[in-house]
Amino acid sequence: MAAVTQEKQYTPSLLSFFVYNPSFGPREGEEEKKILFYHPSEVEKNEKIRNVGLCEAIVQFTRTFCPTKPVKSLHTQKNRQFFFEPEDSFWIVMIVRNPMVEKPNKDGKPPTIEYQEEEVLDTVYGAVLRQCYSMYKLFNGTFGRAMEAGGVELLIPKLEKFFYRYLQTLHLQSCDLLDVFSGISFFPLDKMTYLKIQSFVNRVEENLRLVKYTAFLYNDQLIWSGLEQDDMRILYKYLTTSLFPRHSEPELAGRDCALRPEVSGNLLHYGRFLTGPANLKDPEAKFRFPRIFVHTEDGSEELHLIVYKAMSAAVCFMISASVELTRDFCERLDALVGPQLTLLASDICEQFTLNRRISGPDKEPQFKFIYFNHMNLAEKSTIHMRKTASVSLTSVHPDLMKILGDINCDFARVDEDEEVIVKAMTDYWVVGKKSDQRELYVILNQKNANLIEVNEEVKRLCATQFNNIFFLD
Repeated sequence: MAAVTQEKQYTPSLLSFFVYNPSFGPREGEEEKKILFYHPSEVEKNEKIRNVGLCEAIVQFTRTFCPTKPVKSLHTQKNRQFFFEPEDSFWIVMIVRNPMVEKPNKDGKPPTIEYQEEEVLDTVYGAVLRQCYSMYKLFNGTFGRAMEAGGVELLIPKLEKFFYRYLQTLHLQSCDLLDVFSGISFFPLDKMTYLKIQSFVNRVEENLRLVKYTAFLYNDQLIWSGLEQDDMRILYKYLTTSLFPRHSEPELAGRDCALRPEVSGNLLHYGRFLTGPANLKDPEAKFRFPRIFVHTEDGSEELHLIVYKAMSAAVCFMISASVELTRDFCERLDALVGPQLTLLASDICEQFTLNRRISGPDKEPQFKFIYFNHMNLAEKSTIHMRKTASVSLTSVHPDLMKILGDINCDFARVDEDEEVIVKAMTDYWVVGKKSDQRELYVILNQKNANLIEVNEEVKRLCATQFNNIFFLD
């Protein structure tokens, strides 16, 4: 008997990504000048010009219907195109191939391809496209800034250097509702430990006057930040999905931590630089740090980004880029911050372990949820077991994640508070609540429950986890 060939499923994938400015090649024969970056680069020149020209035509055509709101996406059977104009006349376009199923045919006929065009959510991939620009701007400033500094000759290499690497980290099959929120996970702390951290930040900024902004994280969660919300949001994404995973090591959470002696001085600590010099003792060490751009009242400010870690605690120090950072400064920072941060990390670890002991062993709950607060960007998910740029491990089926995305789209269309309850095909219940700038999405595994019982269960969840903020009288 011949073996039965299985259906093959293909997830969404990036077909092309390009940046163009229509004002750079207004005359016939100059169309190539409009293209500032194009991925994949090996595409033939005429095809690049044709694809960019088509997008330009779509933008112009849709303007006739709504001049104030530019086009955001175009749906076709095989792919979805996303458009974003982050700065005047600069357009970024991302083309995503729709997920598809390849079904085998009998009698040696070629397989049938079925495109699942409804599986791609505009809100999710539109957010991914905006994040691409935000991440570029964090490390390079605006397109306009590069144009002022050196024109197209400076902007093109900046775009190529950044996006060549960044697009390799885009794993579109892992994108979901958390990309829409792009929130920050905060670490819960008691008041005394929080005050210790605040005191530590104040002491460091007092002793190292060069430091302009500080951010403190523990276990990839934010505790303290001196940055504006939008700057911290994109920096947090970079730290948790790129920098920290590259330097991951066995963490000491939940265990007593033995300190190891450092050769320099009598103080014992675990501190080390994640950016900058890998080893301060190395005479050939380079004291170069990544530079980032943050918002100011006048526009933007360029800063050195120093990320320093001890055990599970990490601190970001931001210093004006006009200052040259020396070996002496880094040694002073290491001697001052290392011991204090090690002790703080140990205190937080102890407090965290104690709280877990009091709350009892973790039981598998009947529900899983995603929570987001638009006011402080706080995000919490019990659905995501792990979320980085390269992988999103969720404990629920992709179909349920799609329902969450659809409910979020409904919420985005209206300003009023709203509640949606959905019975999924798999007997799961999905509940979405929007109230006072907060959103909560719950997945319940209660096959035989009715609508009233589901509503009561969600009320109990809100009372225990969210202090009844979703059921204010």
